[in-house]
Amino acid sequence: MKSFILLLCLAQLWGCRSAPPGVIPAFRELNCDDPETEQVAQVAVDYINAHLQRGYKHTLNQIDKVKVWPRRPSGEVFELEIDTLETYCHALDPTPLANCSVRPLTEHAVEGDCDFRVLKQEDGQFVVLFAKCDSSPDSAEDVRKVCPDCPLLAPLNDTKVVHAAEAAVSAINAQSNGAYVQLVEVSRAQFVPLPASTYVEFVVAATDCVAKDVTDPATCNLLAEKQYGFCKASLTEKVGGEDVSVTCTMFKKQPAVPQPQPDGAHPSPPIASVDPAVPALAAAAPADPPAAIIVGEPLVVAAPQVPALNRAHYDLRQAFSGMASVESGSGEAFKKQLVVLGPGPAIPSARPCPGRIRHFKV
Repeated sequence: MKSFILLLCLAQLWGCRSAPPGVIPAFRELNCDDPETEQVAQVAVDYINAHLQRGYKHTLNQIDKVKVWPRRPSGEVFELEIDTLETYCHALDPTPLANCSVRPLTEHAVEGDCDFRVLKQEDGQFVVLFAKCDSSPDSAEDVRKVCPDCPLLAPLNDTKVVHAAEAAVSAINAQSNGAYVQLVEVSRAQFVPLPASTYVEFVVAATDCVAKDVTDPATCNLLAEKQYGFCKASLTEKVGGEDVSVTCTMFKKQPAVPQPQPDGAHPSPPIASVDPAVPALAAAAPADPPAAIIVGEPLVVAAPQVPALNRAHYDLRQAFSGMASVESGSGEAFKKQLVVLGPGPAIPSARPCPGRIRHFKV
């Protein structure tokens, strides 16, 4: 018996000595609802919206997974999977995200699915190392369960949709004493059964022409300092004609579409102003301070001006159109920077992921 106990002790001692000093777990898992996880997730959401030029801003709905890798020579890399939801605020709207309401299920909600790698440096600043997103509308079946009579999203290039947007722009210019505006983007559309009508949301831009004086729109040019407006319109079909109702909010002139600066700092969003010549929906709320500072040169390029084809929304993957050329390279660099000294077990989170749902599940 004594020999067996001695042998057991020697085996345990050998096992301890065989482990190299300084071995650390390959990664640790945080609670998906941990404040640190939520802070990094908000950095990711801010990064998404900073790269959007078309469609609508997105907000965080749920954190699906999180892993935290130690990185040499310092810092940690957060691997995140998050779900987002489309808001009412257009990508060009300077309204702070905190003041943007989520579009409900009854309006055919759109969900985003994103993977991120975010470096947290020792000084608390963040660098987005990798970003990949796509988005899709809720299924027609799910919408019908919630609201059987609610209209579904319509293709953005449908002839009725395009006609409704163009008719609404014509109505704006006919009623305006200010600048002539041009259609930039049809952002969202739905066919309403009763009364038979087409509902559209779209973006316009001011030109150097005065609306009441325009005889040839081809001679009008967009302003050097871009001024965009977001509009909502309904075109109702009637016997012998059609009625168009439209309201718009014009934003303050801006030198360029908001984008991260070369050093990664976010520019202060402009405060929206309302053009008195156009009926206003609402003015933007004052800007709020960023939750975290993002540093580092962006890895992606601006979204190209692509045709809508038969899509009913602008997919988030368009915001990261330049990502395909750097995904593999950034992935290899990511692996080389991690500190993985052994096959030690992951440190489990206090509660399993995914985290809480902030709005609703799509």
